[in-house]
Amino acid sequence: MAQIGYVMLGTNDLARAIAFYDSLLSTLGATHFIEADQGVSWTFGPGSTSISIVKPYDGQMATVGNGVMVAIGVAHPSEVDRVHGLALELGGRDEGAPGPRGNAGFYAGYFRDLDGNKLNIFCIERRNA
Repeated sequence: MAQIGYVMLGTNDLARAIAFYDSLLSTLGATHFIEADQGVSWTFGPGSTSISIVKPYDGQMATVGNGVMVAIGVAHPSEVDRVHGLALELGGRDEGAPGPRGNAGFYAGYFRDLDGNKLNIFCIERRNA
């Protein structure tokens, strides 16, 4: 079965981006699985989609894609609140405070990293039928 293997985000300051994502993603259990001069990739475990932060291969400036976002799923709304708050403490910019979205149990908080890449932390609260 096919699946999304990894997501890459560009940075213009690799050391700063690695420090941000190390602090943020380690709280969710992610670890480095690829380290190279061009960037670092984190994984949440075997078979999981990974997140990579890289300097653009073409040597040009990294830019943010309008409408591009990485969404990281967690188990509970309290984790959404915690990780969103941590992203802001680490210098990220708020793009939407944690809270329910719609009526399907979707709970999310949105932020931008230090390079302006948009991410969200979300969970889907299961409701008893």
